[in-house]
Amino acid sequence: MSTLGLIVAFTALSGFLSALAASAFLALGTARRAAVLPHLVSLATGALLGAAFLGLMPHALDTLGPGGTHAVGLALLTGILTFFLLEKFVLWRHCHDDPCEMHSPSHAARDAASARMILMGDGFHNVLDGVLVAAAFMTDTRLGIVTAAAVFAHEIPQEVGDLAILLHGGLSRRRALALNLLTSLTSVVGGVAAYFALGAALHLLPYALAFAASSFIYVAVADLIPGLHRRVDLRAGLEQVVFIGLGVALVYFTHQHAH
Repeated sequence: MSTLGLIVAFTALSGFLSALAASAFLALGTARRAAVLPHLVSLATGALLGAAFLGLMPHALDTLGPGGTHAVGLALLTGILTFFLLEKFVLWRHCHDDPCEMHSPSHAARDAASARMILMGDGFHNVLDGVLVAAAFMTDTRLGIVTAAAVFAHEIPQEVGDLAILLHGGLSRRRALALNLLTSLTSVVGGVAAYFALGAALHLLPYALAFAASSFIYVAVADLIPGLHRRVDLRAGLEQVVFIGLGVALVYFTHQHAH
């Protein structure tokens, strides 16, 4: 098989299998999903923060080198401000169609905006995963296979968290599964684009990684954590801390195992 064929096959397989693993959540009954969903939102918070600070940002800094630290920081800040403006636009559109109270969009509007934000951020992240897989395959076939396997392992906790956010944002199970699968397969786009324009893609990769990290940081800090604060009892707080820590740990250990 040609290098391009390998890139397409392995990016598609990795995206499909990670989404399939996450979709096992849909097999649970309605009552069980309602009980598990708050824990998955906490898990998603930890996974998003872990992916941003333990995976994307270190990789961005390592790829660029110490001389570009400020540039990567600027890309991160630009991304956070960009996603703030995007969410403002999404909320404005929601309130335009379904009037909200002045200065106080409903919790449902916030959750729906979070779902849209995570789709954009995860799609962008998966495009970058495709770039990395393509770069590895263009270096060595065995390295490409190992990299694709590492991306798959890293994406499982992320995809579970994304699916939880989509359901929390009011999407039906079928629509959430379809959109989650679609964003997972955007890695194919990144892989094909990198194959034909590898030099340009790698030159911009550190800044693109920082921008992707900003979307995860923004959704976790601005959208999910305030939602977790709606429950103020001690037991709920302890459960949230445990599952946030578990989300961070899952990303950390899959990242370490991949290396």
